[in-house]
Amino acid sequence: MDLYNALALLLVLAAAFAYLNHRFLKMPPAIGLMVLGLLTSLALVGLAQLGVAPVLTLARAVGNIDFSALVMQVMLGFLLFAGSIHVDTRRLGRLRWSVGTLALIGTPLSVALVGGAMYGLLPLLGLPTPLTYCLLFGALISPTDPVAVLSILTKANIDKDLETKIVGESLFNDGVGVVLFVVLLEVAQFGPQDVTLGHALAVFAQEAGGGVALGTVLGLGAAWLLRSIDNYQVEVLLTLALVAGGTALAASLHTSGPLAMVVAGLLFGHFSHYAGMFSEQSRDYLHKFWELVDEILNALLFVLVGLEALVLPITSGMLWAGLAAIAVVLVGRLLAVWLPLLALRGSGLFTPSQHSVPVLTWGGLRGGLSVALALSLPASAPRELLVGITYVIVVFSIIGQGLTIGPLVRWLGVGQPTPLSPSQLAEKATPDS
Repeated sequence: MDLYNALALLLVLAAAFAYLNHRFLKMPPAIGLMVLGLLTSLALVGLAQLGVAPVLTLARAVGNIDFSALVMQVMLGFLLFAGSIHVDTRRLGRLRWSVGTLALIGTPLSVALVGGAMYGLLPLLGLPTPLTYCLLFGALISPTDPVAVLSILTKANIDKDLETKIVGESLFNDGVGVVLFVVLLEVAQFGPQDVTLGHALAVFAQEAGGGVALGTVLGLGAAWLLRSIDNYQVEVLLTLALVAGGTALAASLHTSGPLAMVVAGLLFGHFSHYAGMFSEQSRDYLHKFWELVDEILNALLFVLVGLEALVLPITSGMLWAGLAAIAVVLVGRLLAVWLPLLALRGSGLFTPSQHSVPVLTWGGLRGGLSVALALSLPASAPRELLVGITYVIVVFSIIGQGLTIGPLVRWLGVGQPTPLSPSQLAEKATPDS
């Protein structure tokens, strides 16, 4: 019953914050919900220190929610599938070299750069941390969060090719980052002397390759089943089974569930858009259903990220380390984008669009995934330190970068013309008197 009460509280707060944001703040939904959740948390922290009983009860309810398990085992698969089915696969196919290079080369490069820089920085702040855990921090903070990117960046009215590149990279580097996190966690727990390079590569191949293979089978299998019926209720139920069952199957096979859901969603979206396998009614119902799932889970996730400030023990030292780490992560992101694209351009396989590097760098948002990975660290790790630093970076990323990506796009001139609203179209069509 405690879990039910905690989830009920989360849903009520998400609905209330969504209303307040839409009615008064008018921020992008993800940002508005997190800002309200964060402000509420800070106010409640003050009241909790005064010993206000209802606030202490609320803090216990939030603390009862296993954020890491909820995000990694329940929400992430549904969010990735919902986001993937709306990606333009034809445009993504044209950009496959840049997207693949950024995910497969840029992400490990960012892990090494951020981990190495934090290994040198933290002792200067009086917080010496072993290199293995610095690299582990690099693995959890380097992948751009597809949930944050999809919910914020797609509303920035950015050039479609550049938007697809950022969204596509975030979907795949999420899976790559999680796999690197798993490998580095084994190294941290068992020691580098007990985890050979061959074993690490085998784990990476099993997680990444197995996830892609499983996602391909699930996506093609679902499309084959759905083409034989025309009943949107059954079709929606089958897609729900695909995500829930596929995520559980990936966990039992020790493959990457996030990569499996991304590939399955891309294949399913491609067939629903281009292959003519579904009726117009079925396609409309399926996409609207998953759009609704995406919006609801996003609301719950970003409210929960904001409320985590109520239960996370963030000290002043962690705050200063987090502020310094923001610069480290941004520079690491810049180099992890610029260097692979520079090499790709030199090979003649890719011609970058103007200003793609700054937009890719600033549009690389971090979100709930990084917090969930940090919270999954074992007690033997410097867990509180890494969780605190991660939370500071995520708050800056979603609020600071999320609110400024639109103005940056307009300033660089890589945005698209803002479409006129129906009232503006009607006014334009009315002849002057």
